Amino acid sequence: MSEKSLNDLPRDLRQMYTKGNEALQRDNFDYAIDLFSQVLSREPRVYDCRKALRTAQQRKAGGGGGFMKKMWSSASSSPLVAKGELALHREPAEALPIAEQILASDANNSAAHRLIVKAATAMEMPRTAVLSLEVLYHNSPKDKETAIQLANALADIGDVARGEKVLTEVCRAFPEDNDLAQALKDISARKTMDEGGYDELAGGKGSYRDILKDKAQAISLEQEKRVEKAEDVTQRLINEYETRLKNEPNNLKLVRELAQMYAERKDFDRALGYYDRLKNSELGNDATLDQSIAQTIAKKLDYQIAQLDPNAPDNAEKIAQLQAEKQSYLLAECQKRVERFPTDLQIRFEMGQLYFKAGKISEAITEFQKAAGNPHRRIASLNYLAQCFAKRKMYDLAARKLQEALKEKPVFDDEKKELTYNLGAVLESMGKKEDSIEQFKLIYEVDSGYKDVGPRVEAYYASKA
Repeated sequence: MSEKSLNDLPRDLRQMYTKGNEALQRDNFDYAIDLFSQVLSREPRVYDCRKALRTAQQRKAGGGGGFMKKMWSSASSSPLVAKGELALHREPAEALPIAEQILASDANNSAAHRLIVKAATAMEMPRTAVLSLEVLYHNSPKDKETAIQLANALADIGDVARGEKVLTEVCRAFPEDNDLAQALKDISARKTMDEGGYDELAGGKGSYRDILKDKAQAISLEQEKRVEKAEDVTQRLINEYETRLKNEPNNLKLVRELAQMYAERKDFDRALGYYDRLKNSELGNDATLDQSIAQTIAKKLDYQIAQLDPNAPDNAEKIAQLQAEKQSYLLAECQKRVERFPTDLQIRFEMGQLYFKAGKISEAITEFQKAAGNPHRRIASLNYLAQCFAKRKMYDLAARKLQEALKEKPVFDDEKKELTYNLGAVLESMGKKEDSIEQFKLIYEVDSGYKDVGPRVEAYYASKA
């Protein structure tokens, strides 16, 4: 059996799920966790509810905890982990609530997440497995086995690109590892085989007739997953979804898909009409919905700017007017979300970005200092804080924030390159030429083409010669 959608829930459980979402938006995490857990105790295969539960657990955990808290949590969870392992061999579904009981008080408990991965795999719930594998990978980004398992799981749910990205990041840390290199090749091969349906043929479970029969459906699914849809494909999908929506007026997933597709088609008014329909539904208090509406209005203003006549005498004036309107709208809209969800650190991060772009550095500093409490936005927030301090010529504070961020980046990925480059620039502004060039040399060793690192380092060595 596969995972279920919210539409598969009976009415009483859907109402319970909605109450859980409302509690989550009010930061009443314990109540939200309790409601989501009750839904999953009866319908353990509902992925969206599991995802919402995971969000509640993570937000309740906040920045995590100290060393003693983690030690206590690990010790107290050991008997439950053992109980879960026993349940796993008897009936995988029984292991899930045991693991969730651990995560309710320790959202990043690796043993509990490994238990969920095993149970979800046994129950053929790949997206549920991915939720926990992502946490395990975040906990141990250099764990090669976890990286490979996550990449394969992402490929299983059709997200090959993210799987390849995970393995690429780990390969940078272990460039000579043959297992990782082979795993990358395997994912590409799996993609080709899955698209053709050859796995079933190889296992004796399918036939060429099955492939031909499902070909139209496979093409449709693949087209739905593409980020950039061809004009005719998008229109066909819109027509199909509009027809389905007449027969399924309460299918909110269809409504959201139509809103997104109309936005892609640059039919922004229709897109916003569908978003208004969602605002008047049970999803009306969803913060991500407000964000989608804001992004659509911003795209509409960008499109209006692109349509202006570049030869018109008032072109520059109109561009400035629309840009100011866009910036003012985004700031006001995000401020409303901050007021509605004051403890949502993701929204604080967005607010900081908008203030930074508007040149409101003091306000940006305040928001990024708060957003740094979000473990998923911590490093990016520290990077922005450093840029804010640098604009104020507080170079020592900027350097300190960048060094703090770099300590938390074990893998030399693009984010670490940016942090290292910014630190080099700050040290240069402080007059520390030698320290500055050492940072640029670190980047040069792995990517001599990054920004202007190549000319900087080569000019330095030329001056020494």
